[in-house]
Amino acid sequence: MIDQKDNLLSSYNYDLPNDLIAQSPTEPRHDAKLMIVNDELDEPLNLKHAKIWDLKDILKKGDLLVVNNTRVLKARLKVRLSGGGLGELLLMEPRGNGQWLCLGRPARRMRSGDQLWLDTSHDHSLLLKVIDKDESTGGRIIQFPNEFTSRMEMANLLDLCGEVPLPPYINNDKSSSHEEKYQTRFASKPGAIAAPTAGLHLSDELIENLKIRGIKIAQITLHVGLGTFRPLEKEDLSQLHLHSEWVEVTEEATRAIIKCKKDGGKVFAVGTTSVRALEAAYLSGMGTLKSFEGKVNLVIKPGFEFCVIDGLLTNFHLPKSSLLLLVSALIGRERMLKLYENAITNKYRFFSYGDAMLITPGSVV
Repeated sequence: MIDQKDNLLSSYNYDLPNDLIAQSPTEPRHDAKLMIVNDELDEPLNLKHAKIWDLKDILKKGDLLVVNNTRVLKARLKVRLSGGGLGELLLMEPRGNGQWLCLGRPARRMRSGDQLWLDTSHDHSLLLKVIDKDESTGGRIIQFPNEFTSRMEMANLLDLCGEVPLPPYINNDKSSSHEEKYQTRFASKPGAIAAPTAGLHLSDELIENLKIRGIKIAQITLHVGLGTFRPLEKEDLSQLHLHSEWVEVTEEATRAIIKCKKDGGKVFAVGTTSVRALEAAYLSGMGTLKSFEGKVNLVIKPGFEFCVIDGLLTNFHLPKSSLLLLVSALIGRERMLKLYENAITNKYRFFSYGDAMLITPGSVV
């Protein structure tokens, strides 16, 4: 039964000491802490403290991990403004014909018709133009030269001129040192503006060990955008809408999931983005898991019925975020808050570079 508080944003708040916000990943990655959430029974804190490396012993032969293979773009661009001075664009998504949705700063100096210049070398610049304001995001539609239409073409330009868009709570501003730290080992499809951070924990050594032990890995794509990382603002969550993000769930991935379940294995999503991609594919298939390609704005909060995943490996997320709603949908909001309180007491590291939680199938409400 849904509690009234489940639909109030303030019900997903908690206090976190600043020193528990991770500024860099644990090395090696598989040495990060892992909170294992077990069957609830009569004890809401039925948990175990372990390390990511222990996944090789926790997961069973025949289980399947579903990872997000999106690659974070160097999506932050410095531009020169038509009235003088510097500005910044954060690329969000393509809108066709060389037009891209961007978050602009300072937005008040990026009005329709304004020109911007992107310096690609000491003596060469690209002329950009502000086409319009996007009312749903507050961003700007920016016209790039027509050859920069697809994510792949744009990735080449961003590799030359852009910077990794690290979250604001990571204080280290030397983004070049994070270019590979902030990518998963599966990152192959450029398009995200933030990392699917649960996947950052899977090191090459752990992946090899998992495969040796008969644990399979399937890949999907969700290009992380505003729908994942933008803070929620409205207190009433009953009519919550999220910005859409591009998803691809392939035939190969769906076959692997169906076979896993048929053979008695469990499907573990690596990260909330994998959850949203898989459950959206199921809903688009009208009750059958089918391949899917397109935009998704699926809201997962308490009361949602999960039809694909059995468990979840996930990081510890920001207060009042859509990701906390998703975790609460799996294990219940009150239990989630108690587990977060326990993580703080035990000095777990939070957010993108932080430690992780494994929600086991028996703990799902």
